[in-house]
Amino acid sequence: MDAFYAVTLVATALVLLAAFSSLIAFRFGAPLLLLFLSIGLGAGVDGLGIRFDNFGLAYVIGSLALAVVLFDSGYGTSLQSFRLSAAPALTMATLGVLLTTGLVGVAAALLFGFTYPEGFLLGAILASTDAAAVFFLLRIGGINIRDRVRSALEVESGTNDPMAIFLAIALVDLIASGNGTEGLSLNLLLLFVEHMGIGMVMGLAGGVLIVFILRRMHIEQGLAPIFMLALSLMIFSFTGLIGGSGFLAVYVAGIYAGSRKLPSTVAISRFQDGMTWLAQIVMFLVLGLLATPSQFPAILLPAILLALFLMFIARPLAIWLCLLPYDFTQRETGFIAWVGLRGAVSILLGIVPVIGKMENGEVFFNTAFIVVMISLVLQGWTIKPLAKRLGLIIPPRIGAIDKVELDLPGSANHELLAYRVVAGSPVLRGERIPRWAMPSLVIRDGKSMRYQYAGRLRENDQVYLFIAPSYSKLLDRLFASEVPVEEDDGEFFGTFAISPSTLVKNLDEAYGPLSISDAERGKTVTEMMTQRVGGRADYADRVRLGPIVLIVRDIDENGHISSVGVSLEPVEPATTWPIFLNIRELAHAVRDHLRQKRALARAARQAEK
Repeated sequence: MDAFYAVTLVATALVLLAAFSSLIAFRFGAPLLLLFLSIGLGAGVDGLGIRFDNFGLAYVIGSLALAVVLFDSGYGTSLQSFRLSAAPALTMATLGVLLTTGLVGVAAALLFGFTYPEGFLLGAILASTDAAAVFFLLRIGGINIRDRVRSALEVESGTNDPMAIFLAIALVDLIASGNGTEGLSLNLLLLFVEHMGIGMVMGLAGGVLIVFILRRMHIEQGLAPIFMLALSLMIFSFTGLIGGSGFLAVYVAGIYAGSRKLPSTVAISRFQDGMTWLAQIVMFLVLGLLATPSQFPAILLPAILLALFLMFIARPLAIWLCLLPYDFTQRETGFIAWVGLRGAVSILLGIVPVIGKMENGEVFFNTAFIVVMISLVLQGWTIKPLAKRLGLIIPPRIGAIDKVELDLPGSANHELLAYRVVAGSPVLRGERIPRWAMPSLVIRDGKSMRYQYAGRLRENDQVYLFIAPSYSKLLDRLFASEVPVEEDDGEFFGTFAISPSTLVKNLDEAYGPLSISDAERGKTVTEMMTQRVGGRADYADRVRLGPIVLIVRDIDENGHISSVGVSLEPVEPATTWPIFLNIRELAHAVRDHLRQKRALARAARQAEK
């Protein structure tokens, strides 16, 4: 019994230490997951001396924690964002993982002296990006970038884990069977399609089940988050039991459930946030405890070289090839290529060869651990500076808002919001609250009063309003502080603005020749830009037309472009090297090169005459 209390004391102390370390991460910009991992490493066998070598138990704990993280990742990804970036993100999550596996596999075979199947196994272990790391840096780290770029990174990190996990497990079985590369047959491809197909179908079915139960059953508000957590883990385990990808299923279920209006939404969101933090802390602490740093020196040099190859060659090349058909700029593609943080999934997959009793199985685990540490240090600490360097940080659309969403019992047709009136907000300057919003209560200096008797709103008043669902964003601007005007805002949004209804042919006549097709000449700027950015334009989207760049300055409440900026000085390429260009830009570059070559040839012939 004393041992039980001692283990519980140590475990809770480590969790508390990890939670306190988050204050350091937020203050100094340190990669938070690196701190969690380092605490586990410091408490392990080569640190404080805690011996934990149960790889099977670590894999179970890590898998359950990853399922919780992936469900919350899906739950926090709006269906609109998923649709916006689904094609490029899923291409990176499938083809990108395969390309990374192949490239890293060849390098691993050369650096470690592995056979090619063993090299590909290490490539699969390191092929996926970490959802927890990417979501933390983009959502919490204050990196405000173009919505399509952020969504592509988030959806990729949430969907590439199932692909990497399938490849790693399949390759371990392949190597254990002794078939070598001969086992890479059509059967493996069919197994992959079946694995992912079942995961997708069960994820959708599970999402429908979660929504049905939470809507139809009158569940106590405090129990609703428990139901959702239990149902999500049931979907994960049942899908894996019948041969599907439980990780894909739980992510898809999260996306579906998060896109539907549910009762007790605020309670569920807060519970999900807490459980996700706990899952990440436990997962990284356990994986850190499992490592033995004294074994690292034997493979340190090839592991460092492999990490550098992955970050600077394999990942960028794979991402560039995947994004060629899509209209991402050179800077955006380069940024996406760099935001390929490795994390818990790679270390978790490093356990698979050990569980499979492969020869030198711990080499795979230790290599994955070293690569993850290097990735979190180099990439985790440089993502925000790189985004600034590339000019991808977009100016805020609205200022700071102090808003609280409050739950209404049952399936009400209204939402209850509480805003604190902040300095500089339009409502403080006398702008009226729209008629469709129903303000009911004002709290001023600790005293509550009906809105009708409160008079003009004052700074620090708290205003409670009933509104129809999905209208909250329209009120945010009314209660937001003034947007801080940066010196480079004008540069980012262009020299001047034009009407979105302007015909593209008029721009071509004024600034041409532009890089447009004949079909685009008769369209309006709104129609052309919306088509080029994938069917839905968003704030700060940019479209290059040869010598000019069009920028979405603002959109209205219906999601339509309401203001377009024109930059006569297009953003310079991140590099003069012909890398990270999309197909359109490559075609234009080839065309310009051929034109220049023909012009030089004509000049040479004239000179000879």
